Amino acid sequence: MLFTPVEIQETVNMFLRHKLDVRCITMGISLLDCADSDSKKANQKIYDKIMKKAGNLVKVGQDIEKELGVPIINKRVSVTPIALVAGASGAKSYVEYCKTLDKCAQELGINFIGGFSALVQKGITPADRILIDSIPEALATTDFVCSSVNVGSTKSGINMDAVKLMGETIKKTSEASKDCAVNGCSKLVVFCNAPEDNPFMAGAFHGPGEADSVINVGVSGPGVILAAARDYKGKPINELAEGIKKMAFKITRLGQLVGAEAASRLGVDFGILDLSLAPTPAVGDSVARILEEIGLEGAGCPGTTAALAMLTDMVKKGGVMASTSVGGLSGAFIPVSEDEGMINAVKQGSICLEKLEAMTTVCSVGLDMIAIPGDTPATTISGIMADEFAIGMVNNKTTAVRLIPAPGKKAGDWIEFGGLLGGCPVMPVSKFSCADFINRGGRIPAPIHSFRN
Repeated sequence: MLFTPVEIQETVNMFLRHKLDVRCITMGISLLDCADSDSKKANQKIYDKIMKKAGNLVKVGQDIEKELGVPIINKRVSVTPIALVAGASGAKSYVEYCKTLDKCAQELGINFIGGFSALVQKGITPADRILIDSIPEALATTDFVCSSVNVGSTKSGINMDAVKLMGETIKKTSEASKDCAVNGCSKLVVFCNAPEDNPFMAGAFHGPGEADSVINVGVSGPGVILAAARDYKGKPINELAEGIKKMAFKITRLGQLVGAEAASRLGVDFGILDLSLAPTPAVGDSVARILEEIGLEGAGCPGTTAALAMLTDMVKKGGVMASTSVGGLSGAFIPVSEDEGMINAVKQGSICLEKLEAMTTVCSVGLDMIAIPGDTPATTISGIMADEFAIGMVNNKTTAVRLIPAPGKKAGDWIEFGGLLGGCPVMPVSKFSCADFINRGGRIPAPIHSFRN
């Protein structure tokens, strides 16, 4: 017998009671062969290739959902960083490239397309600069495109010129989209050590080292891990850790099955499985509530970083036991607006921006979906990013920042993003300036341990 009745019932409970799902299947598509000195021809090539490769993505996802009974929440596409493709055209703005991606997303019926991106960890090319300058208008005039910029890495250090530029770009993007249904900054991520195979938005792009097209899968089950934690109430932490690891193993097997099946039906390679615990605003789908179940009165109180470190490590250990294709980010996300437990923690005052930064030393990504006062200076935003990227650079891990300056809002006000993006209170930031530091520009050198090969 392949599965026992107990295992079958356990899996049914994961879906029906604990909100287990495949959060996304993301098709990565290389656009390197779409570069052209004529931007109109390049955009047509981009449109044709995406529609050809991903034309059946949504249908295949829906068919697998019906046949396996597995919820697949999002079907997405990621593409080669557009700065690498558009640079051949000589165009002075890349907004039309963004609109082409948006048109593809609409016609495919996917919820997001990622890759309006640039890789500037060591320097900024003219094409990179054009793309970054295009971001405010591009995200304000499109609905489904996500943008990302990688400004640092363990090998290269941190490009502080790019960090300064992105602080200014975030401010401009927020202002440009203040009257839009969704603030453009919620679709903009700045990275250190960005992975080339991440299936999660808004940071997904298809790295230049990837195959022509692949399927990457993101599996998420905070509710399932929460249920596992409840089963070990009052038990020693090592026993709880073992229980979480076993549950992560079972979640990963599901993602492996869906990913391999989707790749086979679409005729592309199966890339990676991302094990990240990705919360939603729904009750019962929160990483913060897992931390509370472990024994914390509120996410952010003393002990939070230790508990999160254990949780993230056990998710990874369980995942790598179940699949040889683990990649992407793989850990635990702590986005404020997308986690009802995190939202509650902000409201009750148990968590602050500085504690969130400390937590990012041990979990996936970084300061995610955090609303800050609209009058926050661009240099302060750059300083927050520089701190986060230093954590990633020194610890050889991915860190990212998705901050949303809320026009006209002050600390304590509420801002709503809608859908999976949720809503959250505006968080206070330090009033002390780092402008002189940020305005120096230049580059923070790579740490000494980067010189290994």
